[in-house]
Amino acid sequence: MVITETIILKTKGDTDVIDITPQLEKHLVESNLENGVVTVFVTGSTAGITTIEYEPGLVADIKEAFERIAPKSIPYAHNERWGDGNGYSHIRASLLGASIVIPFENKKMVLGTWQQIVLVDFDNRARSRQIVVQIMGE
Repeated sequence: MVITETIILKTKGDTDVIDITPQLEKHLVESNLENGVVTVFVTGSTAGITTIEYEPGLVADIKEAFERIAPKSIPYAHNERWGDGNGYSHIRASLLGASIVIPFENKKMVLGTWQQIVLVDFDNRARSRQIVVQIMGE
């Protein structure tokens, strides 16, 4: 069986890191599926999905790491073409990736003790984000 759900979130942009694990757990329990996989996908090209230990120190570290990898302050051809100033956001999102697949057993995602699933919004402005959750299993 395949069940598709949607999560809508308001974000602040600027490498906003949001723990979406509780919403995913809720959708999984409501699916009444015992075992399978959950695919999580964010629509749009300036946000990504990953797992981290969601705590303030690591959230700050993630933001600083992406600033070192794709700084806001350097020129981007995308900015020259579109004038929206978010070229760095597209680069960061492409490096992180738009989706993740998590196995589940007995209605629980198979995650490490300190592992949470997060949305990272890299855009240079607040956004409304749509996350597609597809649960496949039996």
